[in-house]
Amino acid sequence: MPALISHLSPSAELGRLLAGNAEQQSQAGYADTLREILQQPQTWYGTAELLAGPTVAAVLAQALSVRPEHIVLTGSGSSVHVGECLAAVLQAALRIPCRAIPAGDLLTDLRGTLAPGRGLIISIARSGDSPESAAVVDSTLASAPACTHLVITCNANGRLATRYRDEPRVRVLLLDARTNDRSLVMTSSFTNMLLAGGALAQVDAYKAQSARAADIAQQLFDDYADALAIIARKNFSNAVYLASGPGLGAARESALKMLEMSGGAVATMAETFLGLRHGPMSALNRPSLVVALLSAQASVRDYEYDLLRELERKQLGLARVIVGEGIPAGVVGAGDLAIDLPGLNALGETQHHMIDVVVGQLLAFFRCLHLGQKPDAPSAGVLTRVVEEFAIHAAGQTR
Repeated sequence: MPALISHLSPSAELGRLLAGNAEQQSQAGYADTLREILQQPQTWYGTAELLAGPTVAAVLAQALSVRPEHIVLTGSGSSVHVGECLAAVLQAALRIPCRAIPAGDLLTDLRGTLAPGRGLIISIARSGDSPESAAVVDSTLASAPACTHLVITCNANGRLATRYRDEPRVRVLLLDARTNDRSLVMTSSFTNMLLAGGALAQVDAYKAQSARAADIAQQLFDDYADALAIIARKNFSNAVYLASGPGLGAARESALKMLEMSGGAVATMAETFLGLRHGPMSALNRPSLVVALLSAQASVRDYEYDLLRELERKQLGLARVIVGEGIPAGVVGAGDLAIDLPGLNALGETQHHMIDVVVGQLLAFFRCLHLGQKPDAPSAGVLTRVVEEFAIHAAGQTR
């Protein structure tokens, strides 16, 4: 593992925030979130090492030792967005149908959402203690006995990590404790669980790909944090996040980060570039921020560039943040921010989406501070780090 990347970024904005001691940062309400955002390059190295080790490699191999007929990636909130980023990537690599399904949907409509046959259900959870997390595993173990399970979690003490130790159909991939974010919002836990899930498709190149992704993330912190802080202070009331294909999972996660960290003050939406024209473009007829996560595929980017030019021609949106590599000047307006990251398009899809999400995290973090809120615990009294317990009702009950 290379030397740890310093958090002492050339960014003036980050430097100012990091200048305070631990107590001052905690009182200001951003200590955990900022540390967890900035630690991501380092933790990616650690997760890649873990994935290449014999113990985890065996867990991943065992999960696919009996070829499943279909794969379901499930979780709640941010965790299901991990699955949305992964489903198409795994399907293309493994040639097995893959779907991302929210845990709540499996809990309330198992017959309507879970395909019949021998499946692999991948449960993704930071804490593993949300009420529906274990309930979904319990219900599918009973109702779909042909399915096997893989749990990807950051919490060694959570229900998902501890409850099924004697159940041979359940295997657990436990990440380093540092990834079990203390902040309410998921940041390093998200990207590391995404990295871990992608290893089902490709392990051999993961260390090299993760190292390149870590370098690009550090460049993002160094070169673009100040510009993102300036964008975050603009007078927008809503934010629209655009992506194509599996990048829509990264767009949804970025939108959720803005919604959570703004305490609902910024209304958010995630949509595909081509889908925006079919009604959702009306959301831009007000002071709006547009965040465009460009595809690594040139043929797809042609469609995305066309849409960005259309928005410019119609003068829709207050400002745009465009994330990609080799961004042409013709799609960048006067008030826009182009985050041009060399090497981004050469990353694997999983690592590419990790970088996209880090942009969304930084933007939401700075917006939260601008609004006078505390990133470690936004929406006080509304949201909790782990969803509060609620009743789990038996399936098949009628009134």
